[in-house]
This record gives sequence, structure tokens and C-alpha cells, in this order.
Amino acid sequence: METLQQHLQQFISVTEEDYSSIFSFFRVLEAGKKQDIMKQGEICRSIYFVEKGCIRKFFVNSKGVEQTTEFAIEHWWMGDTFAYERQQKTDFCIQAVESSVILVLDYEQQKLLIEQHPAMEHYFRMVYQRACAAAEIRIRYLYEYSREELYIHFSTLYPWFIQRVPQYLIASYLGFTPEYLSEIRAKLRS
Repeated sequence: METLQQHLQQFISVTEEDYSSIFSFFRVLEAGKKQDIMKQGEICRSIYFVEKGCIRKFFVNSKGVEQTTEFAIEHWWMGDTFAYERQQKTDFCIQAVESSVILVLDYEQQKLLIEQHPAMEHYFRMVYQRACAAAEIRIRYLYEYSREELYIHFSTLYPWFIQRVPQYLIASYLGFTPEYLSEIRAKLRS
């Protein structure tokens, strides 16, 4: 839980004793590459913190094609916020992109955690605000940038994704076909 402790320290101050208590609300999930963590249609009972590895959130569109909406690597959270807050069925799947160690926080456990450690409410508020801001920026880029500019921006801002994530998943995230992404990459190399 070292990664989570480092992340918490960016937002709140708690004692070593508090860390032990905070960690007791989480369970550890080890997921192999391409293992489903959450499936579409399940009640969304948990949110996920990536201790090690990389996961993605996606849905299957009306044409049967997977559309990746989000990635998370070490120090990042992931979940279906809408379904989680309402404890309803999710329209998304979450899957490990590579072998991953994930800290799972269930809805009821999160409520108890915040009751026992009020500083965690501030922590989660900050996490949600950052996630909301990132989503707003991404939407702007989708409207403002050409497809080529979108790829260049993404690969410049997140070069580690280019190394870790298969190209077909990056294409899915950017709204491209894998073939179109290959054309952009070939054009940029020449």
C-alpha cells in the first residue's frame, strides 16, 4: 500500500497509525493481463486504485466495437462514478491492460472510512475534482484538435502510455481505428 500512502500524502496529513486503519478498508486484487475487473451490467459496488500496473475502462458500442474511455496507471483511481454513487448497474467494463495490483474500495467501506477518518472526505473530493478537470480538458481536445494533433498531444503528454499500452487500445481511446493510427505514426516518422 506504499503507492496509496504516497498518494494520500499529496492531499492530507495523517499519522502512521491512521494509515494502518485506512488501509484496512481496502482489499487487494491481483489481476492478470486482460482480466476483467468489472463487467458491464454488474452493480458498480467498488472503485479502484492502481497500486501497480495499468487498467482501462471501456464500453462496447452499438457496432460491437470496444471504445476505451479511460486508462489508469500507478497512483490513479478508476471507476464508474455515476453507477458507483447510485449503486446501480454499470455500462462500462474495467479490464487489466497488464498484470496489475489494484486496491479495491467498496461503497459501504468508503462510507465507513470517511466516518472514521474525516480527512479522507477531503482526499476524495480532491481526487474527484482532478478527475473532473481532466475529463473537461479531454473533451476540449476532442473538439479542438485534429486527429493528428490529438495523437501528438497525447503521446507528448503521456509518453509512458505509448510504451506500455498496445496501439489498438490507444487508437480506441483516441477514437481512431488501429489502421488510422498506424497511418498517423507512419506520417510522423517520415
